[in-house]
Amino acid sequence: MSIPFPSAFEERVKKDLFLGQDLLTALDAQAPVSLRFHPLKKRSDLEVIAEIPWCENGVYLKERPSFTLDPLFHAGAYYPQEAGSMVLDSLLKQLDLPASPKVLDLCAAPGGKSTLIASFLGGDGLLVSNEVIQARSRILKENMSKWGYANSVVTNNDPKDFQRLPQFFDLIVVDAPCSGEGMFRKDEKAREEWSEDNVHLCCGRQKRILADVWDALIPGGFLIYSTCTFNTNENEENVEWMVEELGAEVIQMELPSPVAKGRNGIGHYCLPGRTETEGFFVAVVQKGDEKLQRQRFTRKAEFRMQKDLLDIPVYADLSETIVLNWNDKLLALPKSMEEHMLHVQAQMRLQKMGTTIGEVSRKGIIPNEELALNPQLCSYPERIDLDRQQALNYLHGDTFPLAGTQGYRLVTFDQEPLGWMKHLGNRFNNLYPKEWRIRMNV
Repeated sequence: MSIPFPSAFEERVKKDLFLGQDLLTALDAQAPVSLRFHPLKKRSDLEVIAEIPWCENGVYLKERPSFTLDPLFHAGAYYPQEAGSMVLDSLLKQLDLPASPKVLDLCAAPGGKSTLIASFLGGDGLLVSNEVIQARSRILKENMSKWGYANSVVTNNDPKDFQRLPQFFDLIVVDAPCSGEGMFRKDEKAREEWSEDNVHLCCGRQKRILADVWDALIPGGFLIYSTCTFNTNENEENVEWMVEELGAEVIQMELPSPVAKGRNGIGHYCLPGRTETEGFFVAVVQKGDEKLQRQRFTRKAEFRMQKDLLDIPVYADLSETIVLNWNDKLLALPKSMEEHMLHVQAQMRLQKMGTTIGEVSRKGIIPNEELALNPQLCSYPERIDLDRQQALNYLHGDTFPLAGTQGYRLVTFDQEPLGWMKHLGNRFNNLYPKEWRIRMNV
């Protein structure tokens, strides 16, 4: 990379026996390419060279392809994600969580960790994925919609807003905004923006975020704290601060070698040069015992039960869901989580809740793309499977001659759903969302 390391950063690393020159050498090398497959969708034929040892569905690729030109990427069949952050999979499987846990991913955009948590939950429990920046929350909503689970809520709130949900979550994941030292390998701008002052600024912001959200964790609940940086100020020292100021207890976890234990045995690091990653720190703490507050659930009045489900064509398996009408959008929520999801909706700014299965119009029910991409709900039998070029044209928003009978059709590629079309006999109306469409030439 043409831009050198900031001199203060380089000096820090060389003096730190835990890091050393090997880290600097690795940060100037090519970053590995990794992704995580959806456990319920078709695997792409991308060239895999190795599995990621700490993540069940994580793999390394031989080279970075054009994901945009792979229809299965748009189907939510996989998510490109930095390999180090996938250690979350191993941690989740070790935690003693209750049945049907309620999980908050506080700093969730663009959605890597949230899609991983969603796969871990498998449609059980509740996942609230939050992003404070509105533009990024829209990207988060898109990625969670494509990943396709009905127990998902996407919010656009400041961390302190979650104080309105006291003792609500069994697990909170905080992938905190940081000084971005793990980005030095692939982002020249990250090298330019790094400074000692920014490290200290990040430390203060991280502490505020952790303090703001702590009340939302139930007594005995877990918080997973992570950054993509290497310095002790933003990592081990912040964990020690949680112990001293919030009464947290550090929980010792096991991760496969060569993932390294952190300084003073606090947390773990995926370090470039020792692991095929870009750099990641993670630690788990547990909240101590305190008096449980009585939960008072609230809900807003604008929801109503959709009574006339017989009018909905056979689009979905709704046996385990309840369907609510929200401004003529039909939302399918897991029956077991309805009360909890509506309580979150009453307190937060929602971008998404459950799976939108369709929209009520004067001409009937228009099926929604979220239903098409939910493998647990979508059961619509009338499908049209496209070849690769047709699929890319469809994802581009194009229409083209296509034989078939009139009506709504589920559009698939390699039998994996992409979205909907309304067939008119010899042509079709493309119902793929405009904001999701491929913008490059296909």
